[in-house]
Amino acid sequence: MKALVRFFAIAGLVAALACLASAAQVQGILLDRMCSVKIVAANDQKAAQNHTRDCALMEDCVKAGYGVFTADGKFITFDAAGNQKAQQVLKASKKKDNIRVQVTGEQSGDSIAVAAVKIL
Repeated sequence: MKALVRFFAIAGLVAALACLASAAQVQGILLDRMCSVKIVAANDQKAAQNHTRDCALMEDCVKAGYGVFTADGKFITFDAAGNQKAQQVLKASKKKDNIRVQVTGEQSGDSIAVAAVKIL
């Protein structure tokens, strides 16, 4: 009987953790965290589209890290590996602004452990 109770307790815990962190594909505009503050507060998609690649690659912006601003006005921050991937795709891109991306990874709340960043 105790073994059965333990089994269901563990199964419930595993199910709860699976709900908290789930595989996700998120699309939106790649922004650095520093510049995102005003854009997200105003839910300004136009300002997000006009945010430049050069700005996102400035030293302070790189240090702040990155995230994706979604069409529904959410800003999902990247983990450390995602910040490095974002910086790499920005450096490789020829786009000057409106840097739309698809991000794949494990999302937990308003952050994502990034597996891949692809410019659309």
